Amino acid sequence: MKLPPFLRIAGILLLVAVLVGAGQWYLAGRAFDDTAAAPRLSLSQALGGELAGFARADRPREFRFPDDHGPHPAYRTEWWYYTGNLKSAAGRHFGFQLTFFRTALKAPTDRVERTSAWGTQDVYMAHFALSDVATPRFYTFQRLSRAALGLAGASAVPFRVWLEDWSVTGETAAGPSVSMQLSAEEQDVALRLRLRPEKPLVLHGHNGLSQKGAAAGQASYYYSFTRLRSAGVLRLGDEEFQVQGLSWLDREWSTSVLGEALQGWDWFALQLTNGQELMVYQVRQHSGRIHPLSSGTLVAADGTPQTLTSADFQIEALQTWRSPTDGTVYPAKWRLRIPGEAIDLTITPYMADQEMHTLIRYWEGAVRAQGTIQGRPLAGDGYVELTGYGEKKAGSAVFGRLS
Repeated sequence: MKLPPFLRIAGILLLVAVLVGAGQWYLAGRAFDDTAAAPRLSLSQALGGELAGFARADRPREFRFPDDHGPHPAYRTEWWYYTGNLKSAAGRHFGFQLTFFRTALKAPTDRVERTSAWGTQDVYMAHFALSDVATPRFYTFQRLSRAALGLAGASAVPFRVWLEDWSVTGETAAGPSVSMQLSAEEQDVALRLRLRPEKPLVLHGHNGLSQKGAAAGQASYYYSFTRLRSAGVLRLGDEEFQVQGLSWLDREWSTSVLGEALQGWDWFALQLTNGQELMVYQVRQHSGRIHPLSSGTLVAADGTPQTLTSADFQIEALQTWRSPTDGTVYPAKWRLRIPGEAIDLTITPYMADQEMHTLIRYWEGAVRAQGTIQGRPLAGDGYVELTGYGEKKAGSAVFGRLS
């Protein structure tokens, strides 16, 4: 179901009301004007409000599949986060992001039975972006909807996450592995991919409990499929491309509040030519220091994960890029080192402007890596996400990859 343009602003304003605690919701919405004056939420506004009554990620748990591929209504927030790098038969390079966010309107203890077909306990937001490196051009779209009338939702068996006709569906097996089909279309951009895991899923942190703050509950349950073999069709206007490459799925749920001192984060996910994958994130404080609970995971070629603490890696920003929309300055090239593994990488965006012009402004884009491991050449592709830049105070809560 697509809304006429005059309803977009209404949807955005009502989304703001929901996220800051007013408790109302509108049917759906679309991406808004790509200008500095467009409506925008800070990270703190996005998940502010009362958190009592929700379950917390405060201890390790036993993961259960296929159930954990589906929704977790006891927790405030969760997401299914797909990114990847693709190439056409002629070698044209594309990056993509398709992300689904679920946010609960009320805690389970406060929910009441709704008799209206419009009634819902959850709202969904989805982001779809495409980087066309050859042009270069960056496309970004947003959708918003209530989980009612079949407009949006998620299920474990069969595995499905959707917002209108943007969707991921899966061939759910008895265990954790699942092959998926991804589909999104907006205006002149369409993407349909088949995703097949080449490795088992990885639990991050302490057996899947990824701690983001010192207090109990300042954490998320976090797992990933780090190497998804991907193939399908991409359409740009009248051009259609057969594409293939590698994708990455990040899966998290939580009810967490980060401390007042935290500004945002820099997240890196790389698929390397030696068969390894690397995920690291650093949480930035307002003081400019990196929070000591920043961490990551190095996945061996055989799928064995190795947890990295903030002491195990170093990230140095080498260049910056200034947004032409509002002047926000982002880091734009990095040196990433893991001394204990003798890994030394330079990470460069495929395109400078991969800024997400959505309700929450952030930078997320396709990158390439070049460097060495134990003195031998090493390369790869991946994605980087940068949040909290350009905000005076990111506040005590976040809506995005970390929670």
